[in-house]
Amino acid sequence: MHARHIKMSFFFWIIRFIFQSMCAPFSGFVHFVYFFYSVQYYFLNLCFSDLQCQSQLIEEKEKEMCEALKTQYEVCEEIGRGRFGTIFRCFHPNSNEVFACKLIHKSLLNDSIDRQCLQNEPKYMTLLSPHPNILQIFDVFEDDHSLSIVMDLCQPLTLFDRIVAGPFPQPQAASLIKNLLQAVAHCHRLGVAHRDIKPDNVLFDSDDNLKLADFGSAEWFGDGRPMTGVVGTPYYVAPEVLMGREYDEKVDVWSCGVILYIMLGGVPPFYGDSASEIFEAVVRGNLRFPSRIFRSVSSSAKDLLRKMLCRDPSRRFSAEQALRHPWILSGGDMAEMS
Repeated sequence: MHARHIKMSFFFWIIRFIFQSMCAPFSGFVHFVYFFYSVQYYFLNLCFSDLQCQSQLIEEKEKEMCEALKTQYEVCEEIGRGRFGTIFRCFHPNSNEVFACKLIHKSLLNDSIDRQCLQNEPKYMTLLSPHPNILQIFDVFEDDHSLSIVMDLCQPLTLFDRIVAGPFPQPQAASLIKNLLQAVAHCHRLGVAHRDIKPDNVLFDSDDNLKLADFGSAEWFGDGRPMTGVVGTPYYVAPEVLMGREYDEKVDVWSCGVILYIMLGGVPPFYGDSASEIFEAVVRGNLRFPSRIFRSVSSSAKDLLRKMLCRDPSRRFSAEQALRHPWILSGGDMAEMS
Protein backbone atom coordinates (compact mmCIF):
# COMPACT_ATOMS: atom_id res chain seq x y z
CA MET A 1 0.00 0.00 0.00
CA HIS A 2 1.33 3.45 -0.90
CA ALA A 3 2.26 5.72 2.05
CA ARG A 4 -0.30 8.38 0.98
CA HIS A 5 -3.12 5.80 0.93
CA ILE A 6 -2.07 4.58 4.37
CA LYS A 7 -2.21 8.13 5.74
CA MET A 8 -5.73 8.70 4.33
CA SER A 9 -7.05 5.38 5.64
CA PHE A 10 -5.53 6.10 9.04
CA PHE A 11 -7.17 9.55 9.12
CA PHE A 12 -10.63 8.08 8.49
CA TRP A 13 -9.97 5.36 11.09
CA ILE A 14 -9.23 8.04 13.70
CA ILE A 15 -12.61 9.72 12.97
CA ARG A 16 -14.36 6.37 13.37
CA PHE A 17 -12.50 5.63 16.61
CA ILE A 18 -13.56 8.94 18.21
CA PHE A 19 -17.18 8.45 17.17
CA GLN A 20 -17.31 4.88 18.54
CA SER A 21 -15.70 5.94 21.81
CA MET A 22 -18.35 8.62 22.31
CA CYS A 23 -21.19 6.18 21.58
CA ALA A 24 -19.85 3.30 23.67
CA PRO A 25 -17.87 4.65 26.63
CA PHE A 26 -17.85 1.30 28.44
CA SER A 27 -15.82 -0.25 25.64
CA GLY A 28 -13.24 2.52 25.77
CA PHE A 29 -10.45 0.27 27.02
CA VAL A 30 -10.96 -2.20 24.18
CA HIS A 31 -10.93 0.67 21.71
CA PHE A 32 -7.75 2.02 23.30
CA VAL A 33 -5.93 -1.31 22.95
CA TYR A 34 -7.11 -1.56 19.36
CA PHE A 35 -5.99 2.03 18.78
CA PHE A 36 -2.55 1.39 20.28
CA TYR A 37 -1.75 -1.57 18.04
CA SER A 38 -3.27 0.12 15.01
CA VAL A 39 -0.90 3.07 15.52
CA GLN A 40 2.01 0.65 15.64
CA TYR A 41 0.80 -1.02 12.46
CA TYR A 42 0.42 2.36 10.78
CA PHE A 43 3.95 3.48 11.48
CA LEU A 44 5.42 0.10 10.55
CA ASN A 45 3.63 0.35 7.21
CA LEU A 46 4.95 3.88 6.70
CA CYS A 47 8.52 2.75 7.42
CA PHE A 48 8.17 -0.25 5.13
CA SER A 49 6.75 1.94 2.36
CA ASP A 50 9.59 4.46 2.69
CA LEU A 51 12.16 1.67 2.60
CA GLN A 52 10.55 0.26 -0.53
CA CYS A 53 10.69 3.67 -2.23
CA GLN A 54 14.32 4.15 -1.20
CA SER A 55 15.23 0.65 -2.37
CA GLN A 56 13.62 1.29 -5.77
CA LEU A 57 15.55 4.56 -6.09
CA ILE A 58 18.81 2.82 -5.25
CA GLU A 59 18.14 0.08 -7.81
CA GLU A 60 17.47 2.69 -10.51
CA LYS A 61 20.70 4.54 -9.74
CA GLU A 62 22.63 1.25 -9.66
CA LYS A 63 21.53 0.55 -13.23
CA GLU A 64 22.66 4.01 -14.35
CA MET A 65 26.10 3.77 -12.79
CA CYS A 66 26.61 0.16 -13.80
CA GLU A 67 26.40 1.29 -17.43
CA ALA A 68 29.07 3.96 -16.83
CA LEU A 69 31.35 1.58 -14.96
CA LYS A 70 31.13 -1.15 -17.59
CA THR A 71 33.36 0.85 -19.90
CA GLN A 72 36.29 -0.11 -17.64
CA TYR A 73 34.96 -2.54 -15.03
CA GLU A 74 32.68 -5.53 -14.82
CA VAL A 75 30.33 -4.83 -11.92
CA CYS A 76 29.50 -8.02 -10.03
CA GLU A 77 27.41 -8.85 -6.98
CA GLU A 78 26.42 -6.52 -4.15
CA ILE A 79 28.57 -7.06 -1.06
CA GLY A 80 27.26 -4.35 1.25
CA ARG A 81 24.74 -1.58 1.66
CA GLY A 82 24.91 1.58 3.76
CA ARG A 83 22.97 4.72 4.47
CA PHE A 84 23.85 6.49 1.22
CA GLY A 85 24.47 3.68 -1.22
CA THR A 86 25.78 0.27 -2.12
CA ILE A 87 29.10 -1.55 -2.38
CA PHE A 88 29.71 -3.97 -5.25
CA ARG A 89 32.51 -6.32 -6.12
CA CYS A 90 33.94 -5.32 -9.49
CA PHE A 91 36.49 -6.82 -11.87
CA HIS A 92 39.03 -4.96 -14.03
CA PRO A 93 39.67 -7.07 -17.16
CA ASN A 94 42.85 -5.22 -18.21
CA SER A 95 44.65 -5.89 -14.92
CA ASN A 96 42.74 -9.07 -14.04
CA GLU A 97 42.19 -7.66 -10.52
CA VAL A 98 39.14 -7.53 -8.29
CA PHE A 99 38.10 -4.35 -6.43
CA ALA A 100 35.24 -2.91 -4.40
CA CYS A 101 33.03 -0.21 -5.94
CA LYS A 102 31.27 2.14 -3.52
CA LEU A 103 28.24 3.69 -5.20
CA ILE A 104 26.94 6.82 -3.43
CA HIS A 105 23.55 8.29 -4.36
CA LYS A 106 23.53 12.08 -4.20
CA SER A 107 19.73 12.20 -3.84
CA LEU A 108 20.06 10.56 -0.40
CA LEU A 109 22.36 13.31 0.92
CA ASN A 110 19.93 15.42 2.92
CA ASP A 111 22.12 18.22 4.29
CA SER A 112 25.34 20.14 3.77
CA ILE A 113 27.29 17.90 6.18
CA ASP A 114 26.40 14.80 4.17
CA ARG A 115 27.39 16.54 0.95
CA GLN A 116 30.69 17.64 2.48
CA CYS A 117 31.41 14.03 3.47
CA LEU A 118 30.72 12.99 -0.11
CA GLN A 119 33.40 15.43 -1.33
CA ASN A 120 35.88 14.63 1.44
CA GLU A 121 36.20 10.88 0.97
CA PRO A 122 37.63 10.67 -2.58
CA LYS A 123 39.65 13.87 -2.09
CA TYR A 124 41.51 12.71 1.00
CA MET A 125 41.78 9.06 -0.06
CA THR A 126 43.46 10.20 -3.29
CA LEU A 127 45.84 12.48 -1.36
CA LEU A 128 46.78 9.74 1.12
CA SER A 129 47.17 6.85 -1.36
CA PRO A 130 49.15 4.72 -1.63
CA HIS A 131 49.93 3.54 1.91
CA PRO A 132 49.92 -0.11 3.06
CA ASN A 133 47.54 0.65 5.94
CA ILE A 134 45.13 3.07 4.26
CA LEU A 135 42.32 1.95 1.99
CA GLN A 136 43.50 2.80 -1.51
CA ILE A 137 41.37 4.50 -4.13
CA PHE A 138 41.89 3.47 -7.76
CA ASP A 139 39.17 5.22 -9.77
CA VAL A 140 36.30 7.70 -9.43
CA PHE A 141 33.17 8.02 -11.60
CA GLU A 142 30.80 10.92 -11.03
CA ASP A 143 27.74 12.39 -12.67
CA ASP A 144 24.82 14.58 -11.58
CA HIS A 145 23.16 11.73 -9.71
CA SER A 146 25.87 9.61 -8.10
CA LEU A 147 29.51 9.03 -7.26
CA SER A 148 31.31 5.69 -7.62
CA ILE A 149 34.64 5.04 -5.91
CA VAL A 150 36.70 2.00 -6.93
CA MET A 151 38.95 0.92 -4.06
CA ASP A 152 40.59 -2.02 -2.28
CA LEU A 153 38.39 -5.07 -1.82
CA CYS A 154 38.39 -5.95 1.89
CA GLN A 155 36.99 -8.69 4.08
CA PRO A 156 33.38 -8.21 5.26
CA LEU A 157 34.39 -8.28 8.95
CA THR A 158 35.97 -5.17 10.51
CA LEU A 159 38.14 -4.69 13.61
CA PHE A 160 34.88 -4.22 15.54
CA ASP A 161 33.85 -7.78 14.69
CA ARG A 162 37.17 -9.06 16.02
CA ILE A 163 37.03 -6.97 19.19
CA VAL A 164 33.63 -8.29 20.29
CA ALA A 165 35.18 -11.79 20.52
CA GLY A 166 37.14 -10.68 23.59
CA PRO A 167 40.52 -9.23 24.65
CA PHE A 168 43.54 -9.71 22.38
CA PRO A 169 46.93 -11.15 23.38
CA GLN A 170 49.40 -8.30 23.80
CA PRO A 171 51.53 -9.18 20.73
CA GLN A 172 48.42 -9.19 18.51
CA ALA A 173 47.17 -5.90 19.98
CA ALA A 174 50.62 -4.33 19.57
CA SER A 175 50.81 -5.39 15.92
CA LEU A 176 47.35 -4.02 15.09
CA ILE A 177 47.78 -0.70 16.90
CA LYS A 178 51.21 -0.26 15.29
CA ASN A 179 49.66 -0.62 11.82
CA LEU A 180 46.85 1.76 12.74
CA LEU A 181 49.28 4.33 14.15
CA GLN A 182 51.39 4.07 11.00
CA ALA A 183 48.31 4.96 8.96
CA VAL A 184 47.47 7.85 11.31
CA ALA A 185 51.06 9.15 11.31
CA HIS A 186 51.02 9.13 7.49
CA CYS A 187 47.78 11.16 7.51
CA HIS A 188 49.21 13.67 9.98
CA ARG A 189 52.46 14.10 8.03
CA LEU A 190 50.32 15.13 5.05
CA GLY A 191 48.23 17.51 7.14
CA VAL A 192 45.05 15.40 7.37
CA ALA A 193 43.16 14.45 10.54
CA HIS A 194 40.74 11.51 10.22
CA ARG A 195 38.49 12.60 13.15
CA ASP A 196 36.37 9.44 13.24
CA ILE A 197 38.72 6.58 14.01
CA LYS A 198 36.82 3.61 15.43
CA PRO A 199 36.92 -0.19 14.99
CA ASP A 200 34.14 -0.06 12.37
CA ASN A 201 36.41 2.03 10.13
CA VAL A 202 39.34 -0.38 10.38
CA LEU A 203 39.17 -3.01 7.63
CA PHE A 204 41.33 -5.95 6.51
CA ASP A 205 42.20 -6.95 2.96
CA SER A 206 42.41 -10.52 1.64
CA ASP A 207 45.96 -10.84 3.02
CA ASP A 208 44.76 -9.64 6.45
CA ASN A 209 46.53 -6.28 6.16
CA LEU A 210 44.92 -3.53 8.24
CA LYS A 211 43.32 -0.70 6.24
CA LEU A 212 42.06 2.58 7.73
CA ALA A 213 38.90 3.63 5.87
CA ASP A 214 36.03 6.16 5.76
CA PHE A 215 37.54 9.64 5.41
CA GLY A 216 34.19 11.42 5.16
CA SER A 217 34.83 13.37 8.39
CA ALA A 218 38.49 14.13 7.65
CA GLU A 219 39.80 17.69 7.90
CA TRP A 220 42.84 19.56 6.63
CA PHE A 221 45.12 21.15 9.23
CA GLY A 222 48.37 21.25 7.26
CA ASP A 223 48.67 25.03 7.27
CA GLY A 224 48.54 25.11 11.08
CA ARG A 225 44.86 26.00 11.36
CA PRO A 226 43.00 24.58 14.37
CA MET A 227 39.97 22.39 13.83
CA THR A 228 36.49 22.85 15.29
CA GLY A 229 33.16 21.05 15.31
CA VAL A 230 31.80 18.07 17.20
CA VAL A 231 32.78 15.16 14.99
CA GLY A 232 33.27 11.52 15.93
CA THR A 233 31.59 8.60 17.67
CA PRO A 234 30.69 8.00 21.34
CA TYR A 235 33.41 6.04 23.22
CA TYR A 236 36.13 7.16 20.74
CA VAL A 237 35.81 10.95 20.52
CA ALA A 238 38.38 13.07 22.39
CA PRO A 239 37.29 15.28 25.34
CA GLU A 240 38.41 18.56 23.73
CA VAL A 241 36.05 17.88 20.82
CA LEU A 242 33.08 17.41 23.15
CA MET A 243 33.97 20.54 25.09
CA GLY A 244 33.60 22.66 21.96
CA ARG A 245 37.19 23.81 21.93
CA GLU A 246 39.58 24.17 19.03
CA TYR A 247 41.64 21.01 18.64
CA ASP A 248 44.48 19.47 16.64
CA GLU A 249 45.32 16.13 15.04
CA LYS A 250 45.93 14.45 18.40
CA VAL A 251 42.21 13.72 18.61
CA ASP A 252 43.09 10.75 16.36
CA VAL A 253 45.67 9.51 18.87
CA TRP A 254 43.01 9.59 21.60
CA SER A 255 40.72 7.45 19.44
CA CYS A 256 43.55 4.97 18.80
CA GLY A 257 44.18 4.84 22.55
CA VAL A 258 40.54 3.92 23.17
CA ILE A 259 40.80 1.13 20.59
CA LEU A 260 43.99 -0.19 22.20
CA TYR A 261 42.35 -0.13 25.65
CA ILE A 262 39.40 -2.15 24.33
CA MET A 263 41.70 -4.64 22.56
CA LEU A 264 43.60 -5.28 25.80
CA GLY A 265 40.73 -5.09 28.30
CA GLY A 266 37.64 -6.04 26.34
CA VAL A 267 35.75 -2.96 27.60
CA PRO A 268 35.88 0.76 26.74
CA PRO A 269 37.78 3.06 29.15
CA PHE A 270 34.89 5.55 29.37
CA TYR A 271 31.34 4.28 29.25
CA GLY A 272 27.75 4.94 30.26
CA ASP A 273 24.17 3.81 29.65
CA SER A 274 23.49 6.60 27.14
CA ALA A 275 25.41 8.84 24.75
CA SER A 276 25.24 11.73 27.23
CA GLU A 277 26.65 9.57 30.06
CA ILE A 278 29.44 8.36 27.77
CA PHE A 279 30.30 11.94 26.81
CA GLU A 280 30.38 12.98 30.49
CA ALA A 281 32.78 10.11 31.27
CA VAL A 282 35.00 11.05 28.32
CA VAL A 283 35.15 14.71 29.39
CA ARG A 284 36.13 13.67 32.94
CA GLY A 285 38.84 11.46 31.43
CA ASN A 286 39.29 9.41 34.60
CA LEU A 287 41.43 6.58 33.21
CA ARG A 288 41.47 3.40 35.31
CA PHE A 289 42.88 -0.10 34.92
CA PRO A 290 40.67 -2.48 36.96
CA SER A 291 42.85 -5.28 38.30
CA ARG A 292 40.35 -8.01 37.43
CA ILE A 293 40.59 -6.95 33.75
CA PHE A 294 44.17 -5.69 33.39
CA ARG A 295 45.91 -8.12 35.74
CA SER A 296 47.82 -9.77 32.88
CA VAL A 297 48.55 -6.53 30.97
CA SER A 298 52.10 -5.21 31.29
CA SER A 299 52.91 -1.91 32.95
CA SER A 300 54.56 -0.82 29.69
CA ALA A 301 51.23 -1.21 27.82
CA LYS A 302 49.46 0.77 30.54
CA ASP A 303 52.10 3.49 30.28
CA LEU A 304 51.44 3.83 26.56
CA LEU A 305 47.69 4.01 27.20
CA ARG A 306 48.18 6.80 29.75
CA LYS A 307 50.18 8.80 27.22
CA MET A 308 47.69 8.25 24.39
CA LEU A 309 44.65 8.90 26.60
CA CYS A 310 46.07 11.97 28.30
CA ARG A 311 43.27 14.48 28.80
CA ASP A 312 45.64 17.41 28.12
CA PRO A 313 46.30 17.45 24.35
CA SER A 314 49.60 19.34 24.82
CA ARG A 315 50.93 16.39 26.87
CA ARG A 316 49.30 13.66 24.81
CA PHE A 317 51.55 11.58 22.56
CA SER A 318 51.59 12.21 18.84
CA ALA A 319 51.20 9.21 16.53
CA GLU A 320 54.96 9.29 15.84
CA GLN A 321 55.77 9.30 19.58
CA ALA A 322 53.41 6.38 20.17
CA LEU A 323 55.16 4.38 17.45
CA ARG A 324 58.48 4.88 19.27
CA HIS A 325 57.15 3.65 22.63
CA PRO A 326 59.03 0.59 24.02
CA TRP A 327 55.86 -1.54 24.15
CA ILE A 328 55.28 -1.00 20.41
CA LEU A 329 58.97 -1.52 19.56
CA SER A 330 59.07 -4.77 21.55
CA GLY A 331 55.98 -6.10 19.79
CA GLY A 332 53.92 -6.15 22.99
CA ASP A 333 56.49 -8.08 25.00
CA MET A 334 54.74 -9.53 28.06
CA ALA A 335 57.89 -10.14 30.09
CA GLU A 336 57.16 -7.23 32.41
CA MET A 337 53.88 -7.50 34.33
CA SER A 338 52.35 -5.11 36.82
